[in-house]
Amino acid sequence: MKPKQNSSTATAILDAEAMRRALRRIAHEIVEGNSNLETVVLAGIPSRGVEIARRISAFIREIANVDVDSGIIDVAMHRDDVGTRKELPVVHASKLPVPLEDRTVIIVDDVLYTGRTVRAAMDAINSFGRPARIQLAVLVDRGHRELPIRPDYVGKNLPTATREQIQVRLQETDNEPDGVYLQKQ
Repeated sequence: MKPKQNSSTATAILDAEAMRRALRRIAHEIVEGNSNLETVVLAGIPSRGVEIARRISAFIREIANVDVDSGIIDVAMHRDDVGTRKELPVVHASKLPVPLEDRTVIIVDDVLYTGRTVRAAMDAINSFGRPARIQLAVLVDRGHRELPIRPDYVGKNLPTATREQIQVRLQETDNEPDGVYLQKQ
């Protein structure tokens, strides 16, 4: 896909088909990296991570003929910046299949940036139990880590400047066509 510019200085990075291919590749890597898919739980971070986890789960079903458990892991009350934000975070209900012991929980999110959301997700998961392993799947890794966190599965590595933003749009959550855009500030 050729990057396109629009009038708001957003550059298209992935269109719907490129996003579908990236998520299917992540699903293949999850199947290859986890010998017992029955123990895998995909835990999506609201809001786009939940939909991305649902799509990855559907691809795993196609590839391996296995229904992978999935759930929602809300990080709002586990963030380390709750007191410094202008607005309180919106809290969603976390829903994970328990018990988590002897399970591999794969945190799923749209964009990995500083790693702080992932750290909050790990804290939230630990409130449900102690999984055997925690892995991380992201659609876009933009770099700029503040914590020593590395994704296991990545759809697209996209080094960015700190003044740039990545916008992921999904039909189900944004009522817009699927796409990933780089927004310059």
